[in-house]
Amino acid sequence: MFHKIVVASDLSPASDHVIGCLHGLKPLGAKDIILVHALGIRHLDALKYELAPLIEPKLQEQKKVLEDQGFQVMIQIEAGLPAFEINQVARKIEASIIVVGSHGVTLSREILLGSVATEVIHQSRHPVLVARLKINDTGDQIRCEQICADFYRHILFITDFSETAEHAFDYVEKIVQSGGRHVTLLHVQDRTKIEQHLQDRLEEFNRIDRIRLERMALRLKDLGATEVGIELLYGLPKQEIVQHTDNGDYTLIVMGTQGRGFFGKLFTGSIAYHVARNTAVPALLIPPIR
Repeated sequence: MFHKIVVASDLSPASDHVIGCLHGLKPLGAKDIILVHALGIRHLDALKYELAPLIEPKLQEQKKVLEDQGFQVMIQIEAGLPAFEINQVARKIEASIIVVGSHGVTLSREILLGSVATEVIHQSRHPVLVARLKINDTGDQIRCEQICADFYRHILFITDFSETAEHAFDYVEKIVQSGGRHVTLLHVQDRTKIEQHLQDRLEEFNRIDRIRLERMALRLKDLGATEVGIELLYGLPKQEIVQHTDNGDYTLIVMGTQGRGFFGKLFTGSIAYHVARNTAVPALLIPPIR
């Protein structure tokens, strides 16, 4: 399923921890890894050949960690802006997935999901796994703590029943076929779209959407899942999803990065971004088919 992986490295302790967790992808078919570092020297490509020898030893260390986990690994150093270069490499090699850490530490000690990871998510035509890291700031020192898990142990699939969500469900099916046995299906009835004019139809919406979720559950059981739960919530999707996730024992969130609400209104990945930023669970974000 995830045979060819692009792994973004900014050479930080955060990227070390992400790399240390990737053995959890092996049951999902992960074999080949392209370890990518971008120098961020746009329009100064010639400097790449001067700077590359300075950073290659660290990348070789990370490569060795991955090889010890059983992966075939290649290193690729690019000159340009990280998000652009990471996505370019993924397109060129037809990657199955891109892996980015949810936190890195800049020279100014800024903690970021914002710049690189967010831009990768917004630009990517490939699934993006946002590997969550816990950051402890003790004042004089910022430490990253590794959060490793068997990614397939308990999947939370979040759906708004859009085309992109249906595409994301294909990945849940593949995870189940690869050995995932426990899945929870979650849909949130968006209060802001219902309470003003459609409150009297909430029971009808719940009935229709529960039937949809039950059909999905049956499909997963046919593929080998032994436990499939259904959660149908009402409220603000961002808040409800994060609260539900924090109260669960999930090891991977799967969701589309784009969906449509009532009246065809488009919300471009804002919910997916919010979930990836605010939960302690790795998130597999699936872009729309283009």
